[in-house]
Amino acid sequence: MLYIGIDLGTSAVKLLLMDGEGAIQNIVSREYPLEFPQPGWSQQAPEDWKKAVLEGVPELLRGFDASQVAGIGAGGQMHGLVVLDRDDNVIRPAILWNDGRTARQVDYLNGVVGKEKLSKLTANIAFAGFTAPKILWMRENEPDLFARIAKIMLPKDYINYILTGVHCTDYSDASGMLLLDVEHKCWSKEMLDICGITEEQMPRLFESYEKVGTLRPEIAKELGLPESVVVCAGAGDNAAAAVGTGTVGEGACNISLGTSGTVFISSERFGVDPHNALHAFAHADGHYHLMGCMLSAASCNKWLMEDIFKTADYAGEQKDITPDKLGNNHVYFLPYLMGERSPINDTDARGTFTGLTMDTSRSDLTQAVLEGVAFAIRDSFEVAKALGIHIERSKICGGGAKSPLWKAMMANVLNIQLEIPESEQGPGMGGAMLAMVACGLYPSVADACAKLVHTAETVSPDPELAARYEARYQQFRKIYPAMRELFAQLNR
Repeated sequence: MLYIGIDLGTSAVKLLLMDGEGAIQNIVSREYPLEFPQPGWSQQAPEDWKKAVLEGVPELLRGFDASQVAGIGAGGQMHGLVVLDRDDNVIRPAILWNDGRTARQVDYLNGVVGKEKLSKLTANIAFAGFTAPKILWMRENEPDLFARIAKIMLPKDYINYILTGVHCTDYSDASGMLLLDVEHKCWSKEMLDICGITEEQMPRLFESYEKVGTLRPEIAKELGLPESVVVCAGAGDNAAAAVGTGTVGEGACNISLGTSGTVFISSERFGVDPHNALHAFAHADGHYHLMGCMLSAASCNKWLMEDIFKTADYAGEQKDITPDKLGNNHVYFLPYLMGERSPINDTDARGTFTGLTMDTSRSDLTQAVLEGVAFAIRDSFEVAKALGIHIERSKICGGGAKSPLWKAMMANVLNIQLEIPESEQGPGMGGAMLAMVACGLYPSVADACAKLVHTAETVSPDPELAARYEARYQQFRKIYPAMRELFAQLNR
């Protein structure tokens, strides 16, 4: 049998077709636009996601026996606010995970409602990207549209609704809304009251690997698939990517270098960082995880390459960064191009180059950007260390992980071994694996991971280079505190 994985990303949807043994049969991508109506705002039309999926699936299946497709699972960008009216029409563009318009609402939630109360109710505090502050923003700034809301969902949930007609979400994705009681896996009535919404407006909750329904007849016909195809609840992109890299069970770790960057630490038990610098979320395997998320990771390098250097030759720009230069660059980069979440939670933070001189070169800037992202990932590792979590190795995935140079930097900045999966297809692969569990092919997510995920390469740190990067990191971590007050003044 065949299984479809949907990776609903920020700039494109990636669809993959996989057999029950984990072999990728085909991959199709469809891009869609991203809107920035004001500085710091980021939104997207859910109808564009729908069009991309409905047009992409038939292309994905071209040349294959569509009757062999048994299940579909999606991993999707988290936190985006998708609102439907009573006729299930989209009310407004989805406000995305990297949108920064909710600074005032975040201040209200953290300062007036209070971080301690939020953490007790949801295991997390408010961040600008989370869904609850967006609901408050909409209530305050678009009251007429707010009054029309009949259903609130997340991006991949809208696709599942289109496929099945079921208003659903999963616990991993719902964890990032600031509306879920993560420990007890139910909607927090008090948080819903704070946001002025009801449980009737929320989707049904499922485990990521549970069946939510089968294809609507008209959708099955449009896609050329049997109506019996099972659609599982799927997961937030980071939890789905963790499944795709086999990051399940106690203490397993995954680093994702995508548009955003994440440190994902799997746990069998529920636990909360007392300072809430790391998110405490449900995992797609039915358990829990801690996660640090930086808003701009590989997107920092994309910005420098394409917007500043006007080139798509990423490898060419890195070729002058020879091994002797690692750990010796005089330029630092703060990767806060969209503000920052973990661990500083500062929407005012901005990207900076520090240490520029007359002899600074293009490759110095490139190196600084790659190292700056690695240093910012380490910031979340430092929080985990303070919690007594000892990480010696991690999986790594995402577009940035395709760079051998960046992987070497990351291994030495973190001073851990990095394992590169044999098949690195991130959330799409995880979504397909969750669909296999929903169809009964594997009894659990852990079983699917054990059977399907294999390591292709291991990158180990070099003690001398790790020591140089340790000194560099100690300098890097002083830059943001020195700039924090200025960032706030510049954004007033």
